[in-house]
Parts: sequence; C-alpha cells; structure tokens
Amino acid sequence: MSASKLSFAAALAATTAIAAPAFAGSLDNTLSEAEPAAPVVVTAPAPVYDWTGPSIGAQVGFGDIETDNAGGVEGDGGLYGLRAYYDYDFGNYVVGGGLQYDEADIDVDGAATLDKVFRAGLRAGVDLDRTFLYGTGGYAKAFTEEDAVDLGDSNGYFVGLGAEHFVTEKVTIGGEVLYHEFDDFEIDDVEASATTATISVNYRF
Repeated sequence: MSASKLSFAAALAATTAIAAPAFAGSLDNTLSEAEPAAPVVVTAPAPVYDWTGPSIGAQVGFGDIETDNAGGVEGDGGLYGLRAYYDYDFGNYVVGGGLQYDEADIDVDGAATLDKVFRAGLRAGVDLDRTFLYGTGGYAKAFTEEDAVDLGDSNGYFVGLGAEHFVTEKVTIGGEVLYHEFDDFEIDDVEASATTATISVNYRF
C-alpha cells in the first residue's frame, strides 16, 4: 500500500475515534431531553341508577291517631316494620307496587291499642337519576287490641308522598308520610284516621 493511502486511512481512523464519543454524548442528551410518554388514564364507567326490579327494606317511624264518634280519643307512638316493592323504570318516570307491614303499640287513650298495620298499594313518580319522588296509595288494614273497648280490626285506605335515594348502586334510603282512614271497626260509626311518618333502608336487586 502506498504512503498516501496509509496516511488517508490513518487520518480517517483518527477522525472516527474523535467523533464517536461526541456523537454518543449528543444521542444521550437527545434521549434524556425527550419528554416521557403520557400515562394512559382509564376512566371507570359512571354508575347506572336503574329503579327497575324488586327491593326489600326495613322502616321505622311515628304514628298519630285520631277518632270520630268515639269520644275523641287519640294517641301517638312509634312503629317499625318491613317493606317489599317491585318497580319499573320508564326513563323519566317510575311505576311500581308493594307491601308494607308495621308493628305498633300505640295506646289510644286507654280505649284500645293499635297493634299492627298492613298496606298494599301502588306508587308512581319522577325519576331524577339517583332520586325517586312519588305519590302512593292503596289498601290498608288496622289491627287493634282490646283495652276498655273491643274495636276489632278495620279495613281502610292510605294515600301519601315519599322519596327514595341511592346511596350506593344497590342500597337506598327513603322517607314516607302517609294518611290513613279506617271506618270498618266492629263498633258501628267509629272512624279513625292515622298519619305516619317513616324512614327506610332498602336493598334493590
């Protein structure tokens, strides 16, 4: 190999040796200055509050009783019980029906004691996503225990307003105010009205 070719090869090798560290440093700086990739954020789907389906619950509250044609006797006290409903959600409104059973021990001025109340009725109202506002009404029956007077039991009806609200996807809390009329006691002409206010906790399937 000629002297000129050897000199060119030596110069090329020297240039490569000098440039390689500079190139590597430049590449390292470029990689370090590059912005990290943005993390992928997975958003959980929003819960769907659907009122369609069965529910069971427990309730507790207060009742006030007044009478006509029975010397004006009256009484008030606590009550508690169970409830079961089936509702259908049409989107903007909800329609359903169900049963309620309350235990009570309300002394009506020593004349008699309200012992139990049974209800079977319908309800319908507006669907506000997590909240259901409704009107309700139907059949009611009052069961009494004899104190001074044997009133017996009486069929009747109830009407009222209520609300339920989802606190989780399966559990709701609720409240109702109901007005009752009973006029079918064993003693003729005796009528009774009762107003109850209750709160409930319900599980929806």
